[in-house]
Amino acid sequence: MSLKVSHRIQKLRQGLSEKEIDGIFISQPENRRYLSGFDGSAGFLMVTPQDAILATDFRYIAQAKSQAPDYELFRITNEIGDWFSRLVAELDMKRLGFESEHIAFARHRQLSDILAKGKSRLKLIPVDGLVESLRAIKEVEEIELITQASEITDAAMEYIRDKLRPGITEREAAWEIERFMREKGSQPLPFDIIVASGPNSALPHAQPSARAIQEAEPIVIDIGARVGGYGSDLSRTICLGTPDDTFNKIYDTVLGAQAAAMAIIKPEMTGGEADQLARIVIEQAGYGEAFGHGLGHGVGLAPHELPRLSTNSPERLVEGMVFTIEPGIYLEGWGGVRIEDLVIMEKGKVREISKAKK
Repeated sequence: MSLKVSHRIQKLRQGLSEKEIDGIFISQPENRRYLSGFDGSAGFLMVTPQDAILATDFRYIAQAKSQAPDYELFRITNEIGDWFSRLVAELDMKRLGFESEHIAFARHRQLSDILAKGKSRLKLIPVDGLVESLRAIKEVEEIELITQASEITDAAMEYIRDKLRPGITEREAAWEIERFMREKGSQPLPFDIIVASGPNSALPHAQPSARAIQEAEPIVIDIGARVGGYGSDLSRTICLGTPDDTFNKIYDTVLGAQAAAMAIIKPEMTGGEADQLARIVIEQAGYGEAFGHGLGHGVGLAPHELPRLSTNSPERLVEGMVFTIEPGIYLEGWGGVRIEDLVIMEKGKVREISKAKK
């Protein structure tokens, strides 16, 4: 096996042993890609202490041979009932893990029925976060791809700053950003661009609308690019013209909350403890109820992955994790301010990957 794939599978197999299961059935697309290199839109992995099998249909056989040469290929049809029992029949397993956060109840029932029909004694064991916890600690190659994606979003943010004028609509601004990032080499974007102005910016996940951007109001822009399958995430809040006292107060509060978190976050701190560092700044300014989401989240093959930086999150922040720090304040009827940067835990502290000016 290639060193990268071999290392990842070795760590996965250690996890299988710790959970006392004989194998795991991987259905989640990002986990499938992480463990094999295969980025087709359909397929499954079966990993045991001895076997590494990639099951996919005829559309992806050639692609699978190229991208996942270390895996044994198993050709499937669209109907899982036609092939699942054959896949597990020759494998020496009694307890098979499945990704319970990805497989729906109906699919679990289907797999159980298939095993029962074949009089199999194989037990399906729900497993949460096993591969995701491996993905949370980034390798050097992954960090480089995330950095390249972040460079595109940094450039896009500077580009749109120069393009924004009163009267341009949120949709027009979003299209300008997307076109720029694709021309700069981004793959399909990891999430829909947010351009939210005035009252719309009070919606953390607002969709760009036909509303014309105006002077002296908050404009929240949230963008991400993708390089080699890995994404970036960046938010800035802009005001055209002269901001009023409310904007200045809220912006300075959010910026101060982010700065406090960046300065104090250290390895082994929990996501909940990190969240509290920024939250207390916002609460002391009188806006505690207006910060309604977590401080951040991991970024990688998926736009939102481990670790989670939110109230009561028990996950430990460790070296090699890449995550966002994105405090925000949102006031219904007025608007919102969010400042988001991508950081990596490195040498005992966080280092900013994002470079766009604030």
